[in-house]
Amino acid sequence: MTDVVQTDLVTLTIDDTQVSVPKGTTIIRAAEKIGIAIPRFCDHPLLDPRGSCRQCLVDVLDAGNGRGFPAAQASCTMTVAEGMVVRTQFTSEKAKKAQAGIMELLLINHPLDCPICDKAGECPLQNQAMSVGRGDTRFDGEKRHYPKPLEVTPQLLLDRERCILCARCTRFVEEIAGDPFISLASRGRNQQVAVYPEAESGSLYSGNVVQICPVGAFTAKSYRFNARPFDLVSVDTTCEHCASGCSLRTDQRHGKVRRRLAGFNPEVNEEWNCDKGRFAFASGHIDRVETPLVRVNGELQPASWPEAIRAAAAGLKKAGDKVGVLPGGRLTLENAYAYSKFARVALGTNNIDYRSRRGSKEEATFLLSAVAGATTPSYADLETAKQVVLVAFDPEYESPIVQLRLIKAVKKGLKVVNLSAIRTSRSDKLKAEWIPVEPGAEAAALGKVKLDADSIILVGERGALAAGALKAVVEAANKSGARWAWIPRRAGEIGAVESGCLPNALPGGRPVADVKARVDVATAWGLETIPGNVGLDAVEIVNAGAEGLLDALVIGGVELRDLPDPAAAMQAIDRSFTVSLENRLSQAALLADVVLPTALIEEQSGHFLNWEHRAGVVNKVVKSSAMTDLEILDLIATEMDAPIALDSTEKASNEWAGFGNWEGERPALETEPIEAQPEGVLLTAWSEPLWASAANDGEENLAASARAEFAALSEATAKSLGLEAGDEVSVSGDVASIRLPLQVREMVDGTIWIPANSRQGTLGELGAAVGHVVTVAKEGK
Repeated sequence: MTDVVQTDLVTLTIDDTQVSVPKGTTIIRAAEKIGIAIPRFCDHPLLDPRGSCRQCLVDVLDAGNGRGFPAAQASCTMTVAEGMVVRTQFTSEKAKKAQAGIMELLLINHPLDCPICDKAGECPLQNQAMSVGRGDTRFDGEKRHYPKPLEVTPQLLLDRERCILCARCTRFVEEIAGDPFISLASRGRNQQVAVYPEAESGSLYSGNVVQICPVGAFTAKSYRFNARPFDLVSVDTTCEHCASGCSLRTDQRHGKVRRRLAGFNPEVNEEWNCDKGRFAFASGHIDRVETPLVRVNGELQPASWPEAIRAAAAGLKKAGDKVGVLPGGRLTLENAYAYSKFARVALGTNNIDYRSRRGSKEEATFLLSAVAGATTPSYADLETAKQVVLVAFDPEYESPIVQLRLIKAVKKGLKVVNLSAIRTSRSDKLKAEWIPVEPGAEAAALGKVKLDADSIILVGERGALAAGALKAVVEAANKSGARWAWIPRRAGEIGAVESGCLPNALPGGRPVADVKARVDVATAWGLETIPGNVGLDAVEIVNAGAEGLLDALVIGGVELRDLPDPAAAMQAIDRSFTVSLENRLSQAALLADVVLPTALIEEQSGHFLNWEHRAGVVNKVVKSSAMTDLEILDLIATEMDAPIALDSTEKASNEWAGFGNWEGERPALETEPIEAQPEGVLLTAWSEPLWASAANDGEENLAASARAEFAALSEATAKSLGLEAGDEVSVSGDVASIRLPLQVREMVDGTIWIPANSRQGTLGELGAAVGHVVTVAKEGK
């Protein structure tokens, strides 16, 4: 194999060392390549060069044309040239003196409040003041003062007197997030970071400015004065909130998580994360279940672990195979695999479905036939594609890091096409071509989009609500040569699919209906046989339980309000012997017969598979005796004389990996018949990450930063209903109503948008569904 020779290299000399780098490289990057660290504040490898702070000054003896510069130059903005000769602070007195002068200037107005500053101990300004600054100051005037702190958002505070105007924060919100809610205002000594008055609610990515601020000017309200960096124990892990798969650094002190930062992972989240991933980590400590509970005489009573395991095993054994398993979509891969194996080995049933949301039979077949074991495009592929088509998918709210990669790619020429019932500001950030699509008509709309081998289709979990949409995605990709990816909202969904937490699927995409696949799994698990009938899905499990057709339920961390019919779920739990594996006293736990407390995400190890099917490592952050779901299921199965032999994460991980992907035939994709709808206003909706969510509990600042809830209609539809912007409207499903202020938006006529996770009620609690008719009326009429 012949090595590829890069022909656009430029050779220069830095501190008497020659280095060759690609044309267009800045001096500061070239110096890094040979291990020379030039001080800097405004420079960041993922932001455009600005030259704001001037701390990176170097002595350019030869600019590549035989002439040098009389004054020191900013190495973060000057690009290299052939034959250039540069000296840094290590070999040039001019560069050393210039850097010391800049540092003295930056410290004139900076308060010496290091002992109380959150950044102290990990502060670039501290470190570089010691390494390149003067040992004393010549400034004896009055420093600049501002009222402090300034609340930029409910979770973001700004100490303006600490700011050195490096513009990292303002460049991030403009260049990376596309949310310019802050900017540098005024001039000279009055220049400062200011907030746009019209900024709706900051940004979903606002916490990143705290992390990249080099001087502690921005701080997070939840962490302010909470701990010092040198008191923290840091552990790298993976975020549990969505399928983006972000790497995190989690910091704990005295066994309690104090903060989370975006981890460095160039292939996934680069150096960024969303505010939910950064700040939403306190919910597990609210109403936490500390000890097993067993229902005695109608009341949940504390019990020992042996008592609770015996009670759970006895009730499940009595139910036989008349049992349903609802593990939820937030489990690690290993825990999901344990539920899959437990259902088949200990319970003898295929009645298992992780989808704690509205799905479809069509989706179950799609997940088995097309998603399990799929080779998908990657984040890097999004940057090199020429066109990305969004189908039933809002990347910022349903997989936030995908949105950041798309913003980055759009700057390089990517075209984004958005098939949606409503045009959004998030779509506008992507300069997307908006194609108005009535809810449920995505399949037909996709057929009109021109695709080729340089196109990527991204379809969200809401594709399950549009008849034929998922099949249309696969067929359109096959026909055109385009690639596609399915991106669910929850972090554990891909792992649940791959581990067989579906009524029609076994691990590795093996179809339940295939004899060879069943023999394959039975042999690996030491069973004579595995049930050959396709089991009940989540909706059918709930309905069967409510009708008394099931005798027992096993429920993981499922919020009943997320299900299509929460009332039926409560009735099912009431009529069945229910075992709840949960770390909080959720609605399901309060109604269950046996409650078994599980470990929090920071108390366990394992993996999440993100939408790329890339494994992200989950590491234990704090020491705890709490058991994981798989350890609890192993104890129950052993007590039932049907051991699953999964008493550790390592065993589950290795056993799952041993299956590999199924290479046999899989079921053909199918399309469910379109359900006829009466005349009326069709509903479209999706969940927003900072609105009603159990994961946000305990984070009041995060919840307060969410934008205000609203309903949206087109101008024509609002007029036909006698409504106008600002009216309070009532939106009613079959069960309940919510009241929201109306906004008139650019969207499909005859359609209304509302939040799927409103604080007033989820779609399930309303008795409503996307693509179905709802009643819309002015409140009070």
